[in-house]
Amino acid sequence: MSEPSPLVPLRFDMSDMVRRSVATLYSHLVTRPTGQALRLGIEAQISELGAVCLTVLDFTEVVVLDYSCADETLAKLIKRFQRDDRPAEAYFLARGIDDRHRETIEAVLGRQRLAVAAELADGERTVLGELSHTEREVWRALDRLARGAAADIARDARTAETDALEALESLARHRVVVRTASPHTYLALRPLLGEG
Repeated sequence: MSEPSPLVPLRFDMSDMVRRSVATLYSHLVTRPTGQALRLGIEAQISELGAVCLTVLDFTEVVVLDYSCADETLAKLIKRFQRDDRPAEAYFLARGIDDRHRETIEAVLGRQRLAVAAELADGERTVLGELSHTEREVWRALDRLARGAAADIARDARTAETDALEALESLARHRVVVRTASPHTYLALRPLLGEG
Protein backbone atom coordinates (compact mmCIF):
# COMPACT_ATOMS: atom_id res chain seq x y z
CA MET A 1 0.00 0.00 0.00
CA SER A 2 1.51 3.34 -0.94
CA GLU A 3 -0.44 6.04 0.89
CA PRO A 4 -3.58 5.78 3.01
CA SER A 5 -5.39 8.70 1.34
CA PRO A 6 -8.11 6.46 -0.14
CA LEU A 7 -8.58 4.81 3.27
CA VAL A 8 -12.30 4.89 4.01
CA PRO A 9 -13.68 4.85 7.55
CA LEU A 10 -16.40 2.25 8.02
CA ARG A 11 -18.26 2.45 11.33
CA PHE A 12 -20.31 -0.22 13.05
CA ASP A 13 -22.36 0.40 16.18
CA MET A 14 -22.20 -3.12 17.62
CA SER A 15 -25.24 -2.56 19.85
CA ASP A 16 -27.38 -1.42 16.94
CA MET A 17 -26.12 -4.28 14.78
CA VAL A 18 -27.07 -6.93 17.31
CA ARG A 19 -30.56 -5.46 17.68
CA ARG A 20 -31.04 -5.53 13.91
CA SER A 21 -29.30 -8.87 13.26
CA VAL A 22 -30.99 -10.97 15.90
CA ALA A 23 -34.15 -8.91 16.46
CA THR A 24 -33.66 -8.25 20.14
CA LEU A 25 -34.23 -5.17 22.26
CA TYR A 26 -31.09 -5.83 24.29
CA SER A 27 -27.51 -4.71 23.67
CA HIS A 28 -26.01 -8.07 24.59
CA LEU A 29 -23.35 -9.68 22.44
CA VAL A 30 -23.76 -13.25 23.60
CA THR A 31 -23.66 -16.64 21.87
CA ARG A 32 -21.54 -17.81 18.97
CA PRO A 33 -24.39 -17.61 16.39
CA THR A 34 -24.93 -13.93 17.27
CA GLY A 35 -21.20 -13.26 16.84
CA GLN A 36 -21.15 -15.09 13.54
CA ALA A 37 -24.10 -13.08 12.20
CA LEU A 38 -22.38 -9.82 13.15
CA ARG A 39 -19.02 -10.88 11.69
CA LEU A 40 -20.52 -12.00 8.38
CA GLY A 41 -22.38 -8.70 8.08
CA ILE A 42 -19.21 -6.69 8.76
CA GLU A 43 -17.13 -8.82 6.37
CA ALA A 44 -19.70 -8.37 3.61
CA GLN A 45 -19.71 -4.59 3.96
CA ILE A 46 -15.91 -4.39 4.00
CA SER A 47 -15.70 -6.60 0.90
CA GLU A 48 -18.38 -4.59 -0.94
CA LEU A 49 -16.62 -1.32 -0.18
CA GLY A 50 -13.75 -2.21 -2.49
CA ALA A 51 -11.36 0.25 -0.84
CA VAL A 52 -8.77 0.19 1.90
CA CYS A 53 -10.76 0.81 5.07
CA LEU A 54 -10.42 1.53 8.74
CA THR A 55 -13.23 -0.37 10.40
CA VAL A 56 -14.44 1.15 13.67
CA LEU A 57 -16.25 -1.33 15.90
CA ASP A 58 -18.12 0.73 18.50
CA PHE A 59 -18.90 -1.17 21.71
CA THR A 60 -20.07 1.92 23.66
CA GLU A 61 -23.67 0.76 24.10
CA VAL A 62 -22.91 -2.96 24.44
CA VAL A 63 -23.98 -4.07 27.92
CA VAL A 64 -22.80 -7.69 27.88
CA LEU A 65 -20.03 -9.26 25.78
CA ASP A 66 -19.35 -12.95 26.32
CA TYR A 67 -16.27 -14.93 25.29
CA SER A 68 -17.89 -16.97 22.52
CA CYS A 69 -19.41 -13.90 20.86
CA ALA A 70 -16.14 -11.91 21.17
CA ASP A 71 -14.26 -14.83 19.64
CA GLU A 72 -16.70 -15.16 16.77
CA THR A 73 -17.08 -11.44 16.10
CA LEU A 74 -13.71 -9.87 16.84
CA ALA A 75 -11.06 -12.61 16.78
CA LYS A 76 -12.31 -14.35 13.64
CA LEU A 77 -12.82 -10.99 11.90
CA ILE A 78 -9.24 -9.89 12.62
CA LYS A 79 -7.82 -13.28 11.61
CA ARG A 80 -9.73 -13.18 8.30
CA PHE A 81 -8.14 -9.88 7.35
CA GLN A 82 -4.65 -10.93 8.40
CA ARG A 83 -4.62 -13.81 5.94
CA ASP A 84 -2.90 -13.56 2.56
CA ASP A 85 -6.22 -14.35 0.83
CA ARG A 86 -8.15 -11.60 2.66
CA PRO A 87 -11.03 -10.16 0.63
CA ALA A 88 -9.93 -6.54 1.19
CA GLU A 89 -7.39 -4.37 2.99
CA ALA A 90 -8.93 -3.56 6.35
CA TYR A 91 -7.66 -2.29 9.67
CA PHE A 92 -9.64 -2.34 12.91
CA LEU A 93 -10.21 0.05 15.80
CA ALA A 94 -12.40 -1.00 18.74
CA ARG A 95 -14.10 2.00 20.36
CA GLY A 96 -15.95 2.54 23.64
CA ILE A 97 -14.19 -0.31 25.43
CA ASP A 98 -14.69 -0.34 29.19
CA ASP A 99 -14.36 -2.89 31.99
CA ARG A 100 -17.44 -4.77 30.74
CA HIS A 101 -15.60 -5.58 27.51
CA ARG A 102 -11.88 -5.33 28.11
CA GLU A 103 -11.21 -8.53 30.05
CA THR A 104 -13.19 -10.60 27.54
CA ILE A 105 -11.52 -9.02 24.51
CA GLU A 106 -8.02 -9.33 26.01
CA ALA A 107 -8.59 -13.02 26.83
CA VAL A 108 -10.00 -13.91 23.42
CA LEU A 109 -7.30 -12.05 21.47
CA GLY A 110 -4.52 -13.24 23.77
CA ARG A 111 -5.37 -16.92 23.27
CA GLN A 112 -4.98 -16.51 19.51
CA ARG A 113 -2.03 -14.09 19.55
CA LEU A 114 -4.12 -11.33 18.01
CA ALA A 115 -4.34 -7.61 18.75
CA VAL A 116 -6.65 -4.68 18.07
CA ALA A 117 -6.14 -0.92 18.39
CA ALA A 118 -8.62 0.45 20.90
CA GLU A 119 -10.08 3.65 22.19
CA LEU A 120 -11.27 3.12 25.74
CA ALA A 121 -14.48 4.62 27.10
CA ASP A 122 -12.40 7.26 28.95
CA GLY A 123 -10.71 8.32 25.69
CA GLU A 124 -7.37 6.61 26.32
CA ARG A 125 -5.88 4.95 23.24
CA THR A 126 -4.22 1.57 23.62
CA VAL A 127 -3.78 -1.77 21.95
CA LEU A 128 -5.48 -4.88 23.33
CA GLY A 129 -4.37 -8.46 22.94
CA GLU A 130 -1.11 -10.33 22.59
CA LEU A 131 1.90 -8.05 22.04
CA SER A 132 5.41 -7.91 23.47
CA HIS A 133 6.55 -5.07 25.72
CA THR A 134 8.61 -3.58 22.85
CA GLU A 135 5.65 -3.79 20.45
CA ARG A 136 3.45 -1.98 22.97
CA GLU A 137 6.05 0.77 23.52
CA VAL A 138 6.56 1.21 19.77
CA TRP A 139 2.79 1.30 19.22
CA ARG A 140 2.46 4.04 21.89
CA ALA A 141 5.30 6.03 20.30
CA LEU A 142 3.68 5.85 16.87
CA ASP A 143 0.31 6.79 18.36
CA ARG A 144 1.92 9.93 19.83
CA LEU A 145 3.67 10.81 16.56
CA ALA A 146 0.76 9.80 14.27
CA ARG A 147 3.27 8.88 11.50
CA GLY A 148 6.97 8.31 11.08
CA ALA A 149 9.85 6.19 9.90
CA ALA A 150 11.34 3.50 12.12
CA ALA A 151 14.20 5.80 13.20
CA ASP A 152 11.76 8.49 14.42
CA ILE A 153 9.61 6.00 16.25
CA ALA A 154 12.66 4.29 17.80
CA ARG A 155 13.83 7.64 19.22
CA ASP A 156 10.43 8.35 20.74
CA ALA A 157 10.14 4.81 22.15
CA ARG A 158 13.75 4.93 23.41
CA THR A 159 14.63 1.66 21.73
CA ALA A 160 17.08 0.49 19.07
CA GLU A 161 16.02 1.19 15.50
CA THR A 162 16.30 -2.50 14.55
CA ASP A 163 14.02 -3.43 17.47
CA ALA A 164 11.56 -0.69 16.50
CA LEU A 165 11.53 -1.83 12.87
CA GLU A 166 10.89 -5.45 13.89
CA ALA A 167 8.07 -4.31 16.22
CA LEU A 168 6.54 -2.08 13.53
CA GLU A 169 6.49 -4.91 11.01
CA SER A 170 4.79 -7.14 13.56
CA LEU A 171 2.25 -4.40 14.34
CA ALA A 172 1.54 -4.01 10.62
CA ARG A 173 0.90 -7.77 10.33
CA HIS A 174 -1.45 -7.46 13.32
CA ARG A 175 -3.29 -4.72 11.35
CA VAL A 176 -2.93 -2.20 14.22
CA VAL A 177 -0.70 0.18 12.22
CA VAL A 178 -0.48 0.96 8.51
CA ARG A 179 2.81 0.54 6.64
CA THR A 180 3.18 2.54 3.44
CA ALA A 181 5.25 1.16 0.58
CA SER A 182 7.72 3.92 -0.19
CA PRO A 183 9.32 5.40 1.71
CA HIS A 184 8.69 3.05 4.62
CA THR A 185 6.48 5.19 6.80
CA TYR A 186 4.22 3.86 9.50
CA LEU A 187 0.86 5.40 10.39
CA ALA A 188 -1.18 5.17 13.57
CA LEU A 189 -4.82 4.28 12.95
CA ARG A 190 -6.72 6.79 15.10
CA PRO A 191 -5.52 9.95 13.27
CA LEU A 192 -6.61 8.42 9.95
CA LEU A 193 -10.24 8.88 10.97
CA GLY A 194 -9.79 12.64 10.59
CA GLU A 195 -11.80 13.38 13.71
CA GLY A 196 -9.20 15.71 15.22
